[in-house]
Amino acid sequence: MRMGTLMEIGLLSGDNSSRYRELRVSGREGGTRTQRRYGSIYTLKLDPSTRTYWALWQSGKTFDLFQKTQLRPEFLCINSYEEEGYHTVSRSGHCAALLPTAGPHPGHQLLLFGGCNSVEPEVAGQWSHGKIKEEPPLAPRLMEQLARLVSSGQGLQQGPQSLRHHSCSVVGPFAVLFGGETLTRARDTICNDLYIYDTRKSPPLWLHFPCTDRTLKRVGHRTCLWNDQLYLVGGFGEDGKTASPQVCILELFV
Repeated sequence: MRMGTLMEIGLLSGDNSSRYRELRVSGREGGTRTQRRYGSIYTLKLDPSTRTYWALWQSGKTFDLFQKTQLRPEFLCINSYEEEGYHTVSRSGHCAALLPTAGPHPGHQLLLFGGCNSVEPEVAGQWSHGKIKEEPPLAPRLMEQLARLVSSGQGLQQGPQSLRHHSCSVVGPFAVLFGGETLTRARDTICNDLYIYDTRKSPPLWLHFPCTDRTLKRVGHRTCLWNDQLYLVGGFGEDGKTASPQVCILELFV
Protein backbone atom coordinates (compact mmCIF):
# COMPACT_ATOMS: atom_id res chain seq x y z
CA MET A 1 0.00 0.00 0.00
CA ARG A 2 1.40 3.37 -0.97
CA MET A 3 0.48 6.81 0.07
CA GLY A 4 -0.01 9.22 -2.79
CA THR A 5 -1.41 12.64 -3.67
CA LEU A 6 -4.37 12.82 -6.00
CA MET A 7 -5.00 15.47 -8.61
CA GLU A 8 -6.99 18.47 -7.41
CA ILE A 9 -10.67 18.18 -8.23
CA GLY A 10 -13.65 20.48 -7.73
CA LEU A 11 -14.24 20.95 -4.02
CA LEU A 12 -11.11 19.38 -2.58
CA SER A 13 -8.19 21.33 -1.15
CA GLY A 14 -4.98 19.96 0.35
CA ASP A 15 -6.15 16.41 -0.34
CA ASN A 16 -4.28 13.18 0.24
CA SER A 17 -5.07 9.56 -0.53
CA SER A 18 -4.06 5.96 0.08
CA ARG A 19 -4.40 3.35 -2.65
CA TYR A 20 -5.66 -0.25 -2.51
CA ARG A 21 -8.71 -1.77 -4.26
CA GLU A 22 -10.34 1.61 -3.90
CA LEU A 23 -8.92 5.09 -4.01
CA ARG A 24 -10.06 6.94 -0.92
CA VAL A 25 -9.54 10.68 -0.72
CA SER A 26 -9.72 12.88 2.35
CA GLY A 27 -10.23 16.54 1.48
CA ARG A 28 -11.75 19.69 2.89
CA GLU A 29 -15.13 21.05 1.84
CA GLY A 30 -15.45 24.43 0.22
CA GLY A 31 -13.38 26.38 -2.27
CA THR A 32 -10.13 28.24 -1.75
CA ARG A 33 -11.89 31.33 -0.33
CA THR A 34 -14.34 29.66 2.03
CA GLN A 35 -14.05 28.60 5.65
CA ARG A 36 -13.42 24.86 5.91
CA ARG A 37 -15.61 23.44 8.64
CA TYR A 38 -14.95 19.75 8.07
CA GLY A 39 -13.27 17.20 5.82
CA SER A 40 -15.05 14.91 3.38
CA ILE A 41 -14.19 11.34 2.38
CA TYR A 42 -14.58 10.31 -1.27
CA THR A 43 -14.16 6.83 -2.78
CA LEU A 44 -13.20 5.93 -6.34
CA LYS A 45 -13.72 2.27 -7.34
CA LEU A 46 -10.68 0.77 -9.06
CA ASP A 47 -9.92 -2.40 -11.00
CA PRO A 48 -6.12 -2.79 -10.71
CA SER A 49 -6.00 -5.80 -13.04
CA THR A 50 -7.27 -3.78 -16.01
CA ARG A 51 -6.06 -0.35 -14.84
CA THR A 52 -9.58 1.02 -15.06
CA TYR A 53 -12.05 2.70 -12.73
CA TRP A 54 -15.80 3.08 -12.62
CA ALA A 55 -16.88 6.52 -13.76
CA LEU A 56 -19.87 8.47 -14.98
CA TRP A 57 -19.65 9.41 -18.63
CA GLN A 58 -20.91 12.83 -19.65
CA SER A 59 -23.12 13.07 -22.73
CA GLY A 60 -23.97 16.69 -23.43
CA LYS A 61 -25.26 18.04 -20.13
CA THR A 62 -26.29 14.68 -18.70
CA PHE A 63 -24.33 11.81 -17.18
CA ASP A 64 -24.74 8.25 -18.41
CA LEU A 65 -24.50 5.11 -16.30
CA PHE A 66 -21.28 4.04 -14.63
CA GLN A 67 -18.86 2.23 -16.91
CA LYS A 68 -15.19 1.37 -16.85
CA THR A 69 -12.67 3.76 -18.33
CA GLN A 70 -8.90 3.88 -18.49
CA LEU A 71 -7.03 5.68 -15.72
CA ARG A 72 -6.78 8.96 -17.63
CA PRO A 73 -7.08 12.20 -15.63
CA GLU A 74 -8.93 14.04 -18.41
CA PHE A 75 -11.88 11.64 -17.99
CA LEU A 76 -12.03 12.09 -14.23
CA CYS A 77 -14.82 14.26 -12.85
CA ILE A 78 -16.36 14.96 -9.47
CA ASN A 79 -19.28 12.65 -10.34
CA SER A 80 -16.87 9.69 -10.56
CA TYR A 81 -16.49 9.77 -6.78
CA GLU A 82 -18.87 8.48 -4.16
CA GLU A 83 -18.98 10.67 -1.06
CA GLU A 84 -19.03 8.71 2.18
CA GLY A 85 -21.71 9.46 4.74
CA TYR A 86 -19.42 10.85 7.43
CA HIS A 87 -17.03 13.77 7.84
CA THR A 88 -13.60 14.22 9.37
CA VAL A 89 -11.83 17.14 10.97
CA SER A 90 -10.77 19.79 8.46
CA ARG A 91 -7.12 19.02 7.60
CA SER A 92 -4.44 20.36 5.28
CA GLY A 93 -0.95 18.95 4.72
CA HIS A 94 -1.91 15.64 6.31
CA CYS A 95 -0.97 12.08 5.37
CA ALA A 96 -2.83 8.78 5.30
CA ALA A 97 -1.72 5.29 6.34
CA LEU A 98 -3.39 1.89 6.16
CA LEU A 99 -2.56 0.05 9.39
CA PRO A 100 -3.58 -3.24 11.06
CA THR A 101 -5.78 -3.03 14.15
CA ALA A 102 -5.10 -4.96 17.34
CA GLY A 103 -7.57 -6.18 19.95
CA PRO A 104 -10.48 -8.63 19.83
CA HIS A 105 -11.64 -7.46 16.38
CA PRO A 106 -8.59 -7.38 14.08
CA GLY A 107 -8.74 -5.76 10.67
CA HIS A 108 -7.44 -2.60 9.03
CA GLN A 109 -7.93 1.11 9.50
CA LEU A 110 -7.14 4.01 7.22
CA LEU A 111 -5.78 6.70 9.55
CA LEU A 112 -5.19 10.40 8.91
CA PHE A 113 -2.16 11.96 10.60
CA GLY A 114 -1.48 15.67 11.10
CA GLY A 115 -2.82 18.66 9.23
CA CYS A 116 -4.75 20.01 12.25
CA ASN A 117 -4.30 20.76 15.96
CA SER A 118 -5.23 17.26 17.11
CA VAL A 119 -2.46 14.88 18.22
CA GLU A 120 -4.36 11.66 17.65
CA PRO A 121 -4.99 10.22 14.18
CA GLU A 122 -8.50 10.03 12.79
CA VAL A 123 -10.18 7.00 11.22
CA ALA A 124 -11.10 7.58 7.57
CA GLY A 125 -12.03 3.96 6.84
CA GLN A 126 -12.34 0.65 8.65
CA TRP A 127 -12.40 -2.92 7.34
CA SER A 128 -12.86 -6.22 9.14
CA HIS A 129 -10.40 -9.11 9.01
CA GLY A 130 -9.96 -10.54 5.51
CA LYS A 131 -11.54 -7.63 3.65
CA ILE A 132 -8.18 -6.21 2.60
CA LYS A 133 -5.38 -8.33 1.18
CA GLU A 134 -2.16 -6.38 1.34
CA GLU A 135 1.34 -7.28 0.21
CA PRO A 136 3.56 -5.21 2.51
CA PRO A 137 7.24 -4.90 1.55
CA LEU A 138 9.56 -7.16 3.49
CA ALA A 139 11.55 -5.19 6.05
CA PRO A 140 12.49 -7.59 8.88
CA ARG A 141 15.61 -5.68 9.95
CA LEU A 142 13.84 -2.32 10.04
CA MET A 143 10.85 -3.77 11.91
CA GLU A 144 13.22 -5.25 14.51
CA GLN A 145 14.99 -1.89 14.86
CA LEU A 146 11.68 -0.08 15.37
CA ALA A 147 10.53 -2.63 17.96
CA ARG A 148 13.80 -2.27 19.88
CA LEU A 149 13.62 1.51 19.67
CA VAL A 150 10.06 1.52 21.02
CA SER A 151 10.97 -0.80 23.91
CA SER A 152 14.20 1.05 24.75
CA GLY A 153 12.39 3.71 26.76
CA GLN A 154 14.33 6.49 25.03
CA GLY A 155 11.34 8.11 23.36
CA LEU A 156 8.82 10.58 24.77
CA GLN A 157 5.27 9.24 24.92
CA GLN A 158 3.68 12.01 22.90
CA GLY A 159 2.36 12.43 19.38
CA PRO A 160 2.87 15.28 16.92
CA GLN A 161 0.68 18.34 17.50
CA SER A 162 -0.15 20.83 14.73
CA LEU A 163 2.20 19.07 12.30
CA ARG A 164 1.74 19.25 8.53
CA HIS A 165 3.60 18.49 5.29
CA HIS A 166 5.46 15.64 7.02
CA SER A 167 6.14 12.15 5.68
CA CYS A 168 4.63 8.85 6.75
CA SER A 169 5.76 5.30 5.95
CA VAL A 170 4.13 2.09 7.15
CA VAL A 171 6.56 -0.58 8.37
CA GLY A 172 4.56 -3.59 9.55
CA PRO A 173 2.55 -2.50 12.62
CA PHE A 174 4.39 0.84 12.83
CA ALA A 175 3.65 4.18 11.21
CA VAL A 176 6.85 6.22 10.99
CA LEU A 177 6.38 9.99 10.70
CA PHE A 178 9.30 12.31 10.02
CA GLY A 179 9.91 16.04 9.68
CA GLY A 180 7.26 18.49 8.56
CA GLU A 181 6.22 21.94 9.70
CA THR A 182 4.89 22.64 13.18
CA LEU A 183 2.37 25.40 13.88
CA THR A 184 3.06 25.42 17.64
CA ARG A 185 5.87 28.01 17.42
CA ALA A 186 6.48 31.18 15.41
CA ARG A 187 10.16 30.53 14.57
CA ASP A 188 12.21 27.47 13.64
CA THR A 189 9.07 25.73 12.41
CA ILE A 190 10.71 23.08 10.18
CA CYS A 191 11.18 19.80 12.06
CA ASN A 192 13.53 16.82 12.03
CA ASP A 193 11.70 14.81 14.70
CA LEU A 194 10.83 11.13 14.35
CA TYR A 195 7.46 9.84 15.57
CA ILE A 196 6.51 6.17 15.79
CA TYR A 197 2.88 5.07 16.05
CA ASP A 198 2.85 1.52 17.44
CA THR A 199 -0.37 -0.42 16.71
CA ARG A 200 0.70 -3.75 18.23
CA LYS A 201 -1.40 -3.09 21.34
CA SER A 202 -4.75 -1.48 21.97
CA PRO A 203 -4.80 1.46 22.39
CA PRO A 204 -1.83 2.25 20.12
CA LEU A 205 1.19 4.08 21.52
CA TRP A 206 2.94 7.24 20.32
CA LEU A 207 6.70 7.68 20.76
CA HIS A 208 8.67 10.84 19.94
CA PHE A 209 12.41 10.85 19.16
CA PRO A 210 13.98 14.32 18.70
CA CYS A 211 16.95 14.63 16.33
CA THR A 212 19.97 16.90 16.86
CA ASP A 213 21.09 16.94 13.21
CA ARG A 214 19.67 20.19 11.79
CA THR A 215 20.66 19.21 8.25
CA LEU A 216 17.85 16.63 8.34
CA LYS A 217 15.12 19.25 8.79
CA ARG A 218 12.61 18.67 5.99
CA VAL A 219 9.17 19.78 4.89
CA GLY A 220 7.15 18.60 1.88
CA HIS A 221 9.38 15.53 1.52
CA ARG A 222 8.75 11.78 1.36
CA THR A 223 10.19 8.76 3.12
CA CYS A 224 10.33 5.63 0.96
CA LEU A 225 10.69 2.07 2.25
CA TRP A 226 13.05 0.18 -0.04
CA ASN A 227 15.46 -2.69 0.51
CA ASP A 228 14.74 -2.79 4.26
CA GLN A 229 15.67 0.87 4.73
CA LEU A 230 13.88 4.21 4.96
CA TYR A 231 15.06 6.79 2.42
CA LEU A 232 14.47 10.52 2.88
CA VAL A 233 13.74 12.08 -0.52
CA GLY A 234 13.01 15.63 -1.71
CA GLY A 235 11.33 18.45 0.13
CA PHE A 236 12.69 21.73 1.44
CA GLY A 237 15.37 22.26 4.06
CA GLU A 238 15.63 24.22 7.30
CA ASP A 239 14.52 27.55 5.81
CA GLY A 240 11.44 25.98 4.20
CA LYS A 241 12.40 27.51 0.83
CA THR A 242 15.54 25.79 -0.45
CA ALA A 243 14.92 22.47 -2.18
CA SER A 244 17.05 19.63 -0.84
CA PRO A 245 18.89 17.60 -3.52
CA GLN A 246 20.09 14.99 -1.04
CA VAL A 247 18.74 11.47 -0.64
CA CYS A 248 19.43 10.26 2.91
CA ILE A 249 18.98 6.97 4.74
CA LEU A 250 17.26 7.28 8.11
CA GLU A 251 19.37 5.11 10.40
CA LEU A 252 17.85 4.09 13.73
CA PHE A 253 20.31 3.68 16.60
CA VAL A 254 19.23 2.01 19.85
